[in-house]
Amino acid sequence: MLITADRVLTGSGTYLKDGAVLVDGDLVTAVGPRAQLAGHAGTQGAHLSFPGATVMPGLIDAHVHLVFDGGTEPLASFKDSDDEKLLREMRQRAEQLLSSGVTTVRDLGDRDGLVLRLREEIGRDAAAGPRIVSAGTPLTIPGGHCHFLGGEVRGEAAVRDLVRANVAAGAEVIKVMASGGGLTKDGPKSWQSQFSANELKALVEEARLAGVPVAAHAHSADGIAAVVAAGVDTIEHCTWMTEDGFGLRQDVLMEIVDRGIAVCPAVSPHWQKVARYFGDERTRILFGQVRQMAEAGVRLIAGTDAGVQRTGFNGSLAGALGFYAHVGVPTERIIDMATAHAADAVGLGGSAGRIAPGYRADLLVVGGDPLADLGALKDIRAVIAAGHLHDPGSPAEQKR
Repeated sequence: MLITADRVLTGSGTYLKDGAVLVDGDLVTAVGPRAQLAGHAGTQGAHLSFPGATVMPGLIDAHVHLVFDGGTEPLASFKDSDDEKLLREMRQRAEQLLSSGVTTVRDLGDRDGLVLRLREEIGRDAAAGPRIVSAGTPLTIPGGHCHFLGGEVRGEAAVRDLVRANVAAGAEVIKVMASGGGLTKDGPKSWQSQFSANELKALVEEARLAGVPVAAHAHSADGIAAVVAAGVDTIEHCTWMTEDGFGLRQDVLMEIVDRGIAVCPAVSPHWQKVARYFGDERTRILFGQVRQMAEAGVRLIAGTDAGVQRTGFNGSLAGALGFYAHVGVPTERIIDMATAHAADAVGLGGSAGRIAPGYRADLLVVGGDPLADLGALKDIRAVIAAGHLHDPGSPAEQKR
């Protein structure tokens, strides 16, 4: 397959003008000027031409929950659904993600291995969807945040056992709920920590032995400090909450930067409405903290928390990226956050997030120039996942 367009995004803020991408199977085999590659598609290869458009890496949403429906009461429908019903609905959500240009997701909370089942279906073309990096069952304390997903543990031995069980089931990342959260109304508050320093240390040690990274849900300022000390790989939300507000700690922030820990703020596509719930002053502080982290050099990555209240799967990532422009992050860095930087953070830096020979052919074609206008990400002309041109009308019929 030969794909040509006015622009090919080949690096951070770098275009190849009048470019072409050659795909063989599920891999990119060449990137170069259109004139140079025009004769390489072969008689059997398709030639997809997109005048006025940009070819870029497929988007990566580094924080989703496919088991939730993104409605106003996601827990109600979740609890009322058996596994087979949930799996059917998850297939639809996965296709929505793919159709909106998201070719990779990191799912950070599962029930009964359903995301692992969906990942297997997508891998053998039985369902349409993005590449999935799954955490399996997230670890929480008894009665803690997202306890209804089945990952309640107490003590170092139980923590290690669940890490091992997740890895044995096929998890590629370990998720720990290091603080409370708003989705769990009967659990600890968001500003409260959940695990002891020794439990967090045991969790990270066990994950390291298995060769998988650790993602820590942490709203609490104390919880953020604890997971940084434990050595996690990514921090989710990272809102620096305290009992009476917010409290970003400069010493911990510098340690996040020095250790190269990635932060996924998990911004909703409805970020403009945050002030309705937090008030103007708290919203100013919350947004300002993200700006401070960006200016300090934190490795920010893009994610939406798709599945939780009012955050669906159709176009949410493109909608959320405008937040980072609002707080002053340059456009080229924003696109990196949703492509190359996200791939690095979720453990796929050698195969995803970039357009280069040997990388997986996960490509997004959009109208216009996304470096000039992020709104171009909503003008989708084509989505190619693992070398397969996605057709929303017949996801399972088209084979690689």
